[in-house]
Amino acid sequence: MTTSAIKPTLSYHRGASDTPLLEQTIGGYLEHIVEQFGDREAIVVCHQQQRLNYREYLARIDELAAALLHCGIQPGDRVGLWSPNNLEWSLVQFATARIGAIMVCLNPAYRPAELEFALNNVGCKMLIMASQFKHSNYVDMLNELAPGLEDCTFGDLYAPRLPELTHVVVIPQHGESTPAGLFDFKRLLALASEQDYDTLRTIGPRLNPNDAINIQFTSGTTGNPKGATLTHRNILNNANLVAQTMQLTEHDKLCIPVPLYNCFGMVLGNLVCLSQGACAVFPNDAFDPLLTLQTVEAEQCTALHGVPTMFIAQLEHEQFNHFDLSSLRTGVMAGATCPEKVMRDVQTKMHMTDILIGYGQTECSPINHITDVSAPLIKRVTTVGRAIAHTEVKIVDESGELTPKGIPGEVCARGYSVMLGYWQDDAKTQATIDADGWLHSGDLGVMDDEGYVAIVGRIKDMIIRGGENIYPREIEEVLYHHPDIQDAAVFGIHDEKYGEEVCAWLQLKPEHYADEEAVREYLKDKLSYFKIPKHIRIVDTYPMTVTGKLQKFKMREAMEQFLSELT
Repeated sequence: MTTSAIKPTLSYHRGASDTPLLEQTIGGYLEHIVEQFGDREAIVVCHQQQRLNYREYLARIDELAAALLHCGIQPGDRVGLWSPNNLEWSLVQFATARIGAIMVCLNPAYRPAELEFALNNVGCKMLIMASQFKHSNYVDMLNELAPGLEDCTFGDLYAPRLPELTHVVVIPQHGESTPAGLFDFKRLLALASEQDYDTLRTIGPRLNPNDAINIQFTSGTTGNPKGATLTHRNILNNANLVAQTMQLTEHDKLCIPVPLYNCFGMVLGNLVCLSQGACAVFPNDAFDPLLTLQTVEAEQCTALHGVPTMFIAQLEHEQFNHFDLSSLRTGVMAGATCPEKVMRDVQTKMHMTDILIGYGQTECSPINHITDVSAPLIKRVTTVGRAIAHTEVKIVDESGELTPKGIPGEVCARGYSVMLGYWQDDAKTQATIDADGWLHSGDLGVMDDEGYVAIVGRIKDMIIRGGENIYPREIEEVLYHHPDIQDAAVFGIHDEKYGEEVCAWLQLKPEHYADEEAVREYLKDKLSYFKIPKHIRIVDTYPMTVTGKLQKFKMREAMEQFLSELT
């Protein structure tokens, strides 16, 4: 069926196409922005006390790009980056793009086995890494995988467990000496020669916007992560379209407390700013609510990104009312569906009247839905918006047929932003992208008459109790309005009689109290009886990924283990 023949009552929507897509490489576009806005601030890294305008930024980027060429890194080679947020991370992002190398984003929380899998899965030739982060000593972990590291010369690493890796570069912390066998980031920069710069100037014109430029590992709940492979065209256009939807200009300053290793920080942060000549501001190497609030005020940021849990942490911080956040206007909240109350508080208490909800997935570069500044308030607090420009979205049932509007089904997207595929894994790619180019999200959504989509849960998270389909999101939204509850996570656990039962883990507001029976009493008049959680647990923290996404499968395992020990 052609798109023109799709009935308007079915769940299909196509984004606008009046703005043409960019057909440039990231490196070429960077030069264009520097020509326009060379003297404007490009990046501010507060915890490193670094501040560069676009002209200075490009000079530092090209210094690193030439140094990478000196080390033999060629277009298509994979360069792993294992670090929290810092200036060096951003330099690597754009330097690899300048020479056509593929940057591989490595989760800062990786343990040795995860690092080994990721480096070998995509065949990283070089690894650029921090020395440590939080409780993780990266040097010790790498030495575990490459015992001869301390005695090797730069470029000659031989490690049987990491057969493709030849170069290791460390980003030492301030005042820290370089560990034995590792090459300091500053020494790497010093390798760049005039010949390397000459080579750099010839590479750019030969690169293609459709070349792979980035590999992002998806954090699956089972099995090994998959390397989503993205192009210049994928991520540069996604960033540009999001920036336009935010109405961002060169006068804006975007505060980025989200991690760079994830698409949120790398694409919706760094690349969104680049696309308009705006300034990227980093409060710290990782999210800290107090430092984020301080940075917004000190730098007079006009935009702020975050997942819902980050905004909750800022709003609930004991010093929240001490800060002047009136410079804020916009930002993107993504990574999880936002509770309606939190969205309203962000708009009023944080002055972010133009905040947008973004939704998508790594495999979609990442945004395929977004709200609009001019959208009615109810749409901005209850949906994830409509298909972004140059993107088609549909909702399908289990047989792949379009659902009627208002009926839940799987959210699928098609367009310029869909990844090339999972790195050297055709089977998993074909299981995610069908023969017609539709990317299947695994998320359950409902489309309304105007094309707005509300996410009601993951297909795997949907609870089926005695034949009744229960969407955790619906219960969570009710729980968010309880005066004592700060956050809620609802999921299903195995039950002999009904197949599944509803379980809720709740976090309470500071100095508030609620017990299980009081919560059930509160829900009694607000939800059907079968949706009221049978099991309720008050907790201090949730298991989460580094990007703030809830890991409900871990909650499920812990709860089922807890209940089994009671019987």
